Amino acid sequence: MKRILAGLSLAYLALAIPFYSSENANDGSQVQLQFSAEDYANDPGYDLDLNELRLVQLEGREPVWMTEYEKIQAKAQGLNFFDITDAQELGDSNENLTTQDVVFGPLTHQSRVKSVISTLSVDGPKANLEKFTSFRTRYYRSDTGKESQLWLRSKIEEITSKSASESLRKRIITREFTHSWPQSSIITSINGNASPDEVVVISAHQDSTNMWPFLPAPGADDDGSGTVTILEAYRALLESDFKPNRTVEFHWYSAEAGLLGSQAVANDYKARGIKVVAMSQFDMTAWVKRGSREEVGVITDFTNNKLTQFNKGLIEEYLSIPYVETRCGYACSDHASWGKAGYPSIFTIESSFPNSNHYIHSDKDRIDISDEFSFSHLLEFSKLAVAFAIELGGW
Repeated sequence: MKRILAGLSLAYLALAIPFYSSENANDGSQVQLQFSAEDYANDPGYDLDLNELRLVQLEGREPVWMTEYEKIQAKAQGLNFFDITDAQELGDSNENLTTQDVVFGPLTHQSRVKSVISTLSVDGPKANLEKFTSFRTRYYRSDTGKESQLWLRSKIEEITSKSASESLRKRIITREFTHSWPQSSIITSINGNASPDEVVVISAHQDSTNMWPFLPAPGADDDGSGTVTILEAYRALLESDFKPNRTVEFHWYSAEAGLLGSQAVANDYKARGIKVVAMSQFDMTAWVKRGSREEVGVITDFTNNKLTQFNKGLIEEYLSIPYVETRCGYACSDHASWGKAGYPSIFTIESSFPNSNHYIHSDKDRIDISDEFSFSHLLEFSKLAVAFAIELGGW
C-alpha cells in the first residue's frame, strides 16, 4: 500500500485547513480558525490520536495510508472515502450475496401501512431532537458522543417498554454493537415469525461532527433528523403491534466519517452469512430550502437500482410529496457500506443534493437556525420508513 499523496492530486492536504465557528464570536457570526494537529493532541474528552495512520479508500484509487489529521483535511476538501483499516476484507462487491430470489414489489399492504402512518406525530421527534442536539458534540471519539449514545439507547428501550405489547416485547432485542472507539452502534431487532433469517434494515447514523471535530456539533439535520425519523417510525410500528414475517432491524450507526460504524456492522453480517434482503438509509430528512419545491431526494448513484425503483413506488403510494432523483457520490453515507458488502441498499435524503442543508458539519446545524428546518417534512420520511418496514417485512 502507498503512503498518502503518492499518485494522488492531494498535495494541498499538507496545508493548514481553515475551519469556521461562531462559538467565540459575540455576534454569532462565523470566525475563521486555523488548527494544526498539535493544537488538540491531548484534548480532554476525546479519544483521538491525530497522528494515527488509517487505510483509506477513495473512489477509483488504490488504498492509501493517511493520518487521522489528513482524513479531517480530506473531508474538509469535500472528499468522500471509506476508512477500511478495520474492514479490509469487506471488499468492493457487486455480487448480490444472498438475495437472488428477492422480489421488490408489488405493494400489497396499503391498509396496514396507512393505518400506522396515521399515528405518526412530530411531537416525539421534536422532543427527542431537542435533547439529542443538547450534547456539545456526538463525535464518535468524544465523551459526549458516548453519552448521547447511551441516552439514545435508553430512549429506544423506553419506547419499547411503553409502546410494545407484552407479546411483541418478547420478540424485540436491543443491543450495542461495540467498536474500538467509545461510541457504540445500536441495533434493535423485531424478530420475524415466518422468515426470521431474512432481515430488513432501516438505518441512520447517530454521531455528529464539526469539520474540525473538537468544535461544537449539534448535528440537528446531520444526522439527528434521520435518527429521530426512524425512531418515530419504530414507535408507531410498536404501538400498532407490528409482528413482521421477516426480521426488521433498526440501526443507529456510530462513526459515519469514513463509514467506520456501518462497515463494521455490514462486515459482521457478511461474515456470519446473514441474509439482508434490503437496507434503507435515512441521513438528513428535515430541510426544505427556501423557494424550492418540497420533495424527497432519491439517490441514484451507488445504490441498488431495483430497490431504488421500489422506494420510488413507496413514495408515490404513501407520501404527500413527490420525489426527485439526485446523486451524492462515492461513500457519501452508510448505505455504501452495505452495497460494498454486496447487499441491496438505498439512500433517501431531504431534497435534491444541491438543495440540502448547507449548515451541516458546523455549530450552526441547529433546529432553530432557520424556518427551513421542518418537522412536518421530517415526518414524510417516517412514513417512508414505516412503509419500507411493512411492505418488505410483511405482516
